[in-house]
Amino acid sequence: MTGLFDAAAMYDDDYLHFFAAPRGASEFAAHGPVLPGADSPGEAVAELTWRLLDLRAGMRVLDLACGHGDLANRLAARGCRVTGLDSSTVFLDRARADAAAAGVSVEYVAGDMRRIPWTDRFDRVVNWSTAFGYFDDATNRAVLDGIVRALRPGGRLAMDLDNLTAFLASYCPSRVVAARDDGDMLVDRYHLDALTGRFEAERTVVRDGRTRTLTFVKRLFGFPELRDWLLAAGFATVSGYGEDGRPLTADHKRMIVVADLR
Repeated sequence: MTGLFDAAAMYDDDYLHFFAAPRGASEFAAHGPVLPGADSPGEAVAELTWRLLDLRAGMRVLDLACGHGDLANRLAARGCRVTGLDSSTVFLDRARADAAAAGVSVEYVAGDMRRIPWTDRFDRVVNWSTAFGYFDDATNRAVLDGIVRALRPGGRLAMDLDNLTAFLASYCPSRVVAARDDGDMLVDRYHLDALTGRFEAERTVVRDGRTRTLTFVKRLFGFPELRDWLLAAGFATVSGYGEDGRPLTADHKRMIVVADLR
């Protein structure tokens, strides 16, 4: 996938090394908020998605920009007929391996979210872990148009993004991520562009004695702006929630936008 940065360079084995559970772990890769009563962070995300999307076994679900498949595999384990679309071959290989190890069936497809290849196929679309906003604004809006085309009448979309108000309140110009006890680390340096609404990052990866630097960009959204984009794309209603499933507030770290077609 091409756009404002080299996505293939970012979403690779180094990303999995720092941000995903080791291959062969007994649990799915864990991420996301922990809800009361949940057995794991990953299951909490699946439960929240299940509830907000009003999912039922047998529904066709598209996990758009599915990454390494953690959520897609969990929804398939609950009985949904899941398709995962992603541009990263490394992520898709991991997703397929984890699906096979878990004994679940997911259709993983290599593709570009700017060219969603289905029409009127899915009951639900999920786009999780800030997997939207990586292009210029016209292209980002075209992605929403593609989601509308892929959904059946009455379909529903759930998107999980940074909550802008909380993000800005806790903004820090850098971070360091260490991978277990092997000496590997990842260093991000950030810049916020107030004119474009973009969050720009320079990432330095130190792993196995080698160092490389890459950049990435993502668009930051407030709820009113994204709501208006979704309504313009053809959705009839748009609601906002936090990571606990309650109506969105300024204090929530995540912004989950749920949009319904007529």
